[in-house]
This record gives sequence, structure tokens and C-alpha cells, in this order.
Amino acid sequence: MSVRDVTDLHEEFGGDRLPPGQRRTDRFPVLSKSGTPSWSPETWEFAVRGAVESERSFSLEEFTDLPHEIQRQDFHCVTGWSRFDNEFTGVTFPTLADLAGVRDDATHVLFHGFDGYATDLPLEECMREEVLFAWELDGEPIPDDHGGPVRVVTPHRYAYKGAKWVDAVEFLTEPERGYWEKRGYSDTANPWNEERYS
Repeated sequence: MSVRDVTDLHEEFGGDRLPPGQRRTDRFPVLSKSGTPSWSPETWEFAVRGAVESERSFSLEEFTDLPHEIQRQDFHCVTGWSRFDNEFTGVTFPTLADLAGVRDDATHVLFHGFDGYATDLPLEECMREEVLFAWELDGEPIPDDHGGPVRVVTPHRYAYKGAKWVDAVEFLTEPERGYWEKRGYSDTANPWNEERYS
């Protein structure tokens, strides 16, 4: 499978590849709100719900059988580090949205993790090919501590907008603040504007 390189998306935001206030690292630090939750491949399900024409649920096998691709992306953590050239395999947000049929009144998206985490983005910020529901990193299953079996990646936003351990995406008709947003983090989270806190 060919790799789609999206590491130049910083040009859209008028900034350097390394956003201001960030330092580049080859490490991949583990950060979460409350440790790594347990899960089972036999019982894991992914739900698409809310303001859609057809609510859907997928087993892990069904989810990873969806049309998918490999993307080379940069990853920017709000705590100040960036990791370049990550190769994530997953289904793009627009692909999943098309399967469910997003209603005209949908304006926002809430990503849910099975650890109780949630984060919100405007629908227009999600309807980008670079927003992936990813299950592989650099050719290997995403490790549990990095959000496996499936995590969201949002290379145009700080990484807290990409929920780890994601098991549902909910289409909303109005915004709803997520876990970190309720605790003072930015709703918009643009790394090139250093939108870390609200």
C-alpha cells in the first residue's frame, strides 16, 4: 500500500513544520488522563451515532476491513513536543462520515474513548483526509498505551483532540466541551497559533 505524505499541511496554516514552542523528538512519550484501560478484541465495538442518517457499530475486524490508507503525519503534543514522520494506518474521517450519512444539522463531533475521555471538534475541522481513525503506527498495531486498538490522529491540531482508545464518534448539533476543554485547554488547539489554553 502506498503512503500518502501529509507532512506539508503546516503550509496551509502559514507556519514552519515545527510549530512555535515545540521541540522535536524521536521518542513517543505516553500521556493519558488516568492510565491505560484494558480491552478485549472479542468485545470491542466502535459506534457511529448522533446526527447521522444511519447509526452504525463495528467489530474490530469489521472496522479494520473498512477502506483505509497509510499516511505519513506529524504529531504535535500540547505539552511541547512534536514527533515527525509517523506512518499511521486507518480509515479517514470523511470515509466513516460518508458511511453513516451525516445530517445537515450536524455541526460538531465528539470523540469518545472507552476510558471515559471525550474531545470535541467542529465538523468542518474533522472532514479532512488527514483525520484518521488509526490502528497501526509504523506498520505495527498501535500499542495499548498509545491508544490501541484504535485512536484518532489530528495532525492539524494538538494531539489531545485525537482521542486514544476511541470506541465512538458522535455527531452533534451544537458544541460540547470535552475532558481537557472543561479543564481550561483550548477548544481550537491550533499548534501554529499556540492555542494551548482557553
